[in-house]
Amino acid sequence: MDSPREAPGDPSLFDIQKVLESFRDPLRVLTDIRRKYGDIVLTRFFNRRYYLVSDSEAVRHVLVENHKNYHKSTNYVGIKYLLGEGLLTSEGDTWRRQRKLAQPAFHHDKLAALVPAMAECTKDMLDRWARELPVGIAFDVHKEMMRLTFRIVGRTLLSAELDGEAKAFGNALNVGLKWANDMAESLIRVPPSVPTRKNREMKKAMVSIDRVVERVITERRDDPNPPADLLTMLMAARDSGSGMSDKQLRDELLTMVLAGHETTANTLTFTLFLLSKHPDVRKKVEAEVREVLGDRAPVLADLPKLRYTTQVLEESMRLYPPAWMIERQALEDDVICGYRVPKGSVIGISSFVIHRRADLWPNPEGFDPDRFTPANAAQRPKYAYMPFGGGPRTCIGNGFSMMELQVILPMIIQRTRLDLEPGFRLELDPSITLRPTHGIPVTRSPVELPRS
Repeated sequence: MDSPREAPGDPSLFDIQKVLESFRDPLRVLTDIRRKYGDIVLTRFFNRRYYLVSDSEAVRHVLVENHKNYHKSTNYVGIKYLLGEGLLTSEGDTWRRQRKLAQPAFHHDKLAALVPAMAECTKDMLDRWARELPVGIAFDVHKEMMRLTFRIVGRTLLSAELDGEAKAFGNALNVGLKWANDMAESLIRVPPSVPTRKNREMKKAMVSIDRVVERVITERRDDPNPPADLLTMLMAARDSGSGMSDKQLRDELLTMVLAGHETTANTLTFTLFLLSKHPDVRKKVEAEVREVLGDRAPVLADLPKLRYTTQVLEESMRLYPPAWMIERQALEDDVICGYRVPKGSVIGISSFVIHRRADLWPNPEGFDPDRFTPANAAQRPKYAYMPFGGGPRTCIGNGFSMMELQVILPMIIQRTRLDLEPGFRLELDPSITLRPTHGIPVTRSPVELPRS
């Protein structure tokens, strides 16, 4: 067997220009690196070895076959401070126990009971649009999707509207997310204990977040007839006779609120953006919604019938994956597809980059939902498409998210047609999630589909 070899790439040990450029425009820099050097590339930021991995078998090795050798990289330190030891950030035995406890709450039959709440919240939003948003007047659809998914998470996870607290809670989460992202991108990381302006703002946000979550948990523990939502399921979960502590519940709730709110809102926003730019695809979605639903709200049995609509959502997540980057750090030396990976090396797996491999996705920048017909999807390697990650740590909420997307998008299509403001140019903000930098301004016009 040949000895492991060094991966191709730029061997420079210190290139401040490269570091700064990668912080300013990581999507372009990473895409260019893969295009120039291949699917396993070694680059170095100061003294850190960083491997960009875009090969399907290499991804499988890191996320599945040898996943125990890889923990989250130090770039997750900020989000871990915000979310604690939730499923996104915990490792080892802690993660395995939490995943085992949480998994039953995300079984398909449990999620099915949440569809009516998703539909009701969406109907309320569309009714509000009809009352408050005049036809032809521009509004930011990203803000609207964030507002909607935040309300749905409150209803389905906590059986709470969070009225009166929703705005403050959401603002505090946004402060926490921005702080965590700044921490990940900082060349010199200031510990949270140092009383800088940003750290003081972060601590204030954490107090607001914890106050709401602790109140909800306390009230639920005292409720003799708790509602059948995700929080109740998590509180009822047992492993060897013991359940989650209040601290564990706090960490999991925050993780699920963040993941179930932010990523779904971003996917809906990008999907509506793409449909506005591709009226031919929009007409096909409208025809399918008309045939399957008419003017009624979707129920669980309808979702598998909305096949083309689902392909549109899948193609949207290919172009704009909500979790655009996964990073792992090697605990011990390893060999990936013949290349040596020393202990401490960071592995970067960017779904944004992988989803633009021209050998896997012809015309990769184009929008083509037919890529996701069953026949076409079956021809691709498993890890050519990974909007929810992969391996044992695949997002536990992917079923919840897809169900939510399949409910919300058809209901919007039933009631309104959204068109981009002329001259709008999309800019991407690749922070912890991939979102539009300046929102997406649209105007609406009513649509009347025939009754079912």
